[in-house]
Amino acid sequence: MRYFLILFIFFANSAFSQNEDTKTLPPNSLASPKATVNTFLQNLQEDDFHPEIAAKTLNPEYIKGKDGELIITQLKQVLDGAGVLIDIDEIPENPNYTDSSNLKRYYLSEIEFPQIYLEKSNDKWYFSKKTINKTTELHRQVYPFGTHKLMNILPKMGTQKILGLHAWQYISILILILICVLIHKILSWFFDWVFYQFLKNRGYGNIAHDYILPVAKPFSLLIIVGILIILVPVLQLPISFNHYFILILNALLPLFGTIMVYKIVDILGEYMLKKAAQTETTMDDQIVPILKRVLKIFVIIIGFLYILNNLRFDITALLAGISIGGLAFALAAQDTIKNFFGSLMILFDKPFQIGDWVTAGDIDGTVEEVGFRSTRVRTFRNSLITVPNGKLADMAVDNHGLRKYRRFYTTITITYDTPTHLIEAFTDGLKKIIEEHPKTWKDFYHIYFNNMSAYSLDIMFYVFLDVPTWGEELKYKEELLLSIMKLAKQLGINFAFPTQTLHMENFPGQPSLSPEYQEKSQVSEKLKNFFPPSNPK
Repeated sequence: MRYFLILFIFFANSAFSQNEDTKTLPPNSLASPKATVNTFLQNLQEDDFHPEIAAKTLNPEYIKGKDGELIITQLKQVLDGAGVLIDIDEIPENPNYTDSSNLKRYYLSEIEFPQIYLEKSNDKWYFSKKTINKTTELHRQVYPFGTHKLMNILPKMGTQKILGLHAWQYISILILILICVLIHKILSWFFDWVFYQFLKNRGYGNIAHDYILPVAKPFSLLIIVGILIILVPVLQLPISFNHYFILILNALLPLFGTIMVYKIVDILGEYMLKKAAQTETTMDDQIVPILKRVLKIFVIIIGFLYILNNLRFDITALLAGISIGGLAFALAAQDTIKNFFGSLMILFDKPFQIGDWVTAGDIDGTVEEVGFRSTRVRTFRNSLITVPNGKLADMAVDNHGLRKYRRFYTTITITYDTPTHLIEAFTDGLKKIIEEHPKTWKDFYHIYFNNMSAYSLDIMFYVFLDVPTWGEELKYKEELLLSIMKLAKQLGINFAFPTQTLHMENFPGQPSLSPEYQEKSQVSEKLKNFFPPSNPK
């Protein structure tokens, strides 16, 4: 009899449990993704809080030995704290739903929380094993730095609401605003007074004012936004408000970070320019502005991608679209790309530097700037020529600025009546001028009597000057020319210029000026006397 009583009690308890399950968890509550999510959300509302029922949406195969109510509560707090707005109407009702990978899974927020998803098991939709195992970790990420402990301290419900919020939430918002204002004031005081005065007293006032202080404001706002991102989820604000507010905060964080890093690039650029100014070469003076621009563009692109990512855009699809669009853009902007690579070739091949005098085709002037697309050359007419780098890279560039020696070539013309011994003395004197001048190349020069032109005897004057600039070249040319004129005056040599002399060979009453030539025997004798006999071996 006792055994029948035990069996009766057992079956009665089983029947009672089944009835209780049916009462607490209606049929088809887990039949589809929409039904499971609806069960999960409805039983975790503030005015209808039943975590024991919501915990039934966790897969029972993986919840053994774990606190299901705690896990499901934390899961709801993760979604609310991150501002994930779930639209029930968008969730599929199909019991046999499959995702794009043909798996029976449904992600609540695939972009932000790919670890949280439903999967079908035994004809029911449950939160997956991965969701169960990752919930505590995600809870710590959404509520970092110990703020997850505040979720157990702050009240979860209140007796009365004013405009949708409890009294403790208004007090918390007021405290949070005061904290942000206080931090902003402290940071402003630190940068405006302490840090600025510290640099000013050491002679860096201009740098602090122009470069450090502009970084202070975005840095202060970055800190405040970071604090709001950490503490706002703890306030448990209504999800409809929290969704957009968290979204804005997540976008502001990389925005202010991008502005701050953009300003820091200016500081880094000034530092690199000062270092470049200390070197002898001007190549680094060309690289620094280009590198500065590249860094700024890189910062803007990365910041823009982070902003889109924090706004919950699928940047993977965006990057794929950009790659396709980039191909079309590259085809449409071939000249721009060619000019960009032309600038890289100029930087690495180093055909010239800033300040060099160059000649390339019809271009003749001093290089002022090498940019991404073009190079600017200041002509000797003081006009500015902008040359595309792609075109310049294909041209033959004559860099006068790289000359170690500057050639000076001229012809000194003297009159035909100059005796030979004076010509020899004059050329010797010219060589002496070169040997004694401090700026001439002593190892290579040519000074010779080398031509008899129509109206003059020509002496070639071919020397090199050891000078770095065109101005010094002109100065020492002037010194050499003045020395040549002084030497000619000292020796009594006259410079020739284009003239014509008219000779009247026969004039009445005057002797004829027609030359009388010697006989062949006399010429042969004089020729022998001009060339002395060679010494016998």
